[in-house]
Amino acid sequence: MRRRILKMMIASLVAMGVMFGVPMTIITWDWFSTSAHQDLSERLKRMSEHVLAEEAAGRAVSPHDLDLEQFRLLVPPNGRLTLTYRVRDRDAPGGYQRGIRQIGHVFDGAAVSESVNLGRDVDLTLAIPQEDVRPTQLLAVLTLLLAILVAVVGGAVVAVLTARRLSEPLSDVARRAAAMGRGDFSSDWPAYGIDELDRVSAALADANDEIVLRLEREGEIIGDVSHQLRSRLTAIGLRLDELTLHRDPAVVAEAEAGLAQVERLADELDEMIAASRADPKARVAIDVTSVVQTLVRDFEPAYRAAGRSVRMVVDEPVPHTYDRPGRLREALSVLVDNALVHGGGECVVRVGVLTSREMVRVTVSDAGAGVPDEVVPEMFRRGVSGGGRNGLGLSLARALVEADGGRLDLVSRRPAVFAVVAPLHPASGASYGEESDAGGGAGADGGAGTDGDGPTLTHVRVPHR
Repeated sequence: MRRRILKMMIASLVAMGVMFGVPMTIITWDWFSTSAHQDLSERLKRMSEHVLAEEAAGRAVSPHDLDLEQFRLLVPPNGRLTLTYRVRDRDAPGGYQRGIRQIGHVFDGAAVSESVNLGRDVDLTLAIPQEDVRPTQLLAVLTLLLAILVAVVGGAVVAVLTARRLSEPLSDVARRAAAMGRGDFSSDWPAYGIDELDRVSAALADANDEIVLRLEREGEIIGDVSHQLRSRLTAIGLRLDELTLHRDPAVVAEAEAGLAQVERLADELDEMIAASRADPKARVAIDVTSVVQTLVRDFEPAYRAAGRSVRMVVDEPVPHTYDRPGRLREALSVLVDNALVHGGGECVVRVGVLTSREMVRVTVSDAGAGVPDEVVPEMFRRGVSGGGRNGLGLSLARALVEADGGRLDLVSRRPAVFAVVAPLHPASGASYGEESDAGGGAGADGGAGTDGDGPTLTHVRVPHR
């Protein structure tokens, strides 16, 4: 921006210098020429006044007897005074003879001259060489050009300072806005003395304060919710722990399974809280197959109780994907739970890789009546439900998937088939086929054993059905 301002202002200065310099140069050149003519005219005027005064006093003389030496002091240096007259001469052609008398410097070439008439056929001419006027004209023109150059240079200095004064505050505002976009809200927003820029800075400062206030409130709410959930989970864990001492082995098995679910829920709560406070760009490579296996195993008791079944189908070995385990598991849990509540028959969770080898696809389908047509257009909106529930599940699931660069869509209405598409981990995508059997290393929560120094998240195009 500074360069553009400088170019514009310097171009304006040069244009003004040309627009005013050329006419002023011509005017200055002509002015000194006119001044030389005026000086000669003034000298001749004084000479003619002397001659007229002599005539008025009765001391008039004939032109050829006029003493030119009395005008010597009025002749400029290197100047020439010429008296031209005509006298009667019977022997001359036409009866008149032309006479010329001169004093002063004799020169050849171009001259600046002025003449005055002293009577009939009498002219007095005063001339100086053109060369005597040229240096003065050139000096004046050079002085004028130097003044224009000094003005342009001074204007350029002012342009540099003005451009710096305008560009540096703008660059500072852009830098602070970029820091605020990265999550750094510690910068202050000073005033720059430019009205429009100060208003932008004040608006960004207000937005910065509002964002900080909301983040603090959200942090407090997250802390309160975390505390309440941990307290309830601890109480449930204590009750289940007491049931593990029961004499009935079936009760003990159910209690231990319940304890495992409580521990998994506590781990996922810790993960979500850490994710809400961590860098939003941080991602890990996870084993999708392991996450789906754990999810299907957790839902099997509920499906058996409803007289139905749930199973996982792997079309081909699936490499690691780039995601957060808790988010993917939560989104798939919503889909499997909806299939249990609203669907019918067997629920199939199918895992595969798209033909582009850039995305992992997980579909959840059942053999029920499908999704009603009137529900489809707004089924992913918050609060919309076709089964009398709160309508938060699908909107939350889509938000979780899209937060990690994926996509959740309904690909078939009857029977209902939902598809989750997530980007592959860059490293696993490059070595696809070599790491296809690396799914056993994930833990119970679906997290892979990769470290946090992996490549950053790459947003790729999500294919649509």
